[in-house]
Amino acid sequence: MGPDRLLAAAPPAVGLLQGLDLVWVALAAAAAGLINALAGGGSLISFPALTALGLPAVMANVTNTVALAPGYLGATLAQRRDLHGQRRRLWLLLPAAAVGGLVGAVLLLNTAERVFAVLVPFLILLASLLLAAQERLRAWVLRRAAHHGRHPSELWSIGPVALAAVYGGYFGGGLSVIVLAVLALSLDDDLTRLNALKQAVAFVTNLTAAVFFLFSDQVAWRTAVVMALAALVGGALGGKVAGRVNPQVLRSLVVGVGIAVALAYFVRLFAF
Repeated sequence: MGPDRLLAAAPPAVGLLQGLDLVWVALAAAAAGLINALAGGGSLISFPALTALGLPAVMANVTNTVALAPGYLGATLAQRRDLHGQRRRLWLLLPAAAVGGLVGAVLLLNTAERVFAVLVPFLILLASLLLAAQERLRAWVLRRAAHHGRHPSELWSIGPVALAAVYGGYFGGGLSVIVLAVLALSLDDDLTRLNALKQAVAFVTNLTAAVFFLFSDQVAWRTAVVMALAALVGGALGGKVAGRVNPQVLRSLVVGVGIAVALAYFVRLFAF
């Protein structure tokens, strides 16, 4: 079945999920919240769950962004102490994140459904590979922070952060990994402070996109509310079991699931 036939098979106004479908998305969102709290990459679970229930790809992506927005706020508040002394960076980077997130959201809503449906497996695969590289990135950041040299101007970080935010507003999977990478490339600091800055940038990116989506007709509201509540529960649970679960093992599992999902999308789109 080709992309056009796949799109035609999807209901044009899906979003009124109920009964067991809502239970399914609640479980997926709770898992996403837990995974985000422990290792990151929760969207690789929740987004495919929505499309599996028949939501068109754009609506599923928009609904997922709106539903998981509270989780970004929680992550930012959890590291707010590490943002002390970074006021100048916040003034420089948060507006760039907001503009980038808005641009990405506008691009998404102006992308034809059939085009986005074709892009989805590539985006999921990219997010999975970024998540797989997360530990190597962290090690690189630590090595770079240990190197004493000339500190580049913080102004150089505005452009890369804005571009990362465009990606985040458009899709969102792997956003945190991309933001941490661009911050490490353009700023000299320890990993804890860069990670806190990353949380704030990712939150503003996601929040801007989510607010813009609120005024579209692409939010499956009942589903989004159920997912948001479930994601909060999952995130809280993740915080409690953080010391008992190996994040690296969980990350590897999510990466494997993401790659498998991407391959399934490729087969579904291009099989005949």
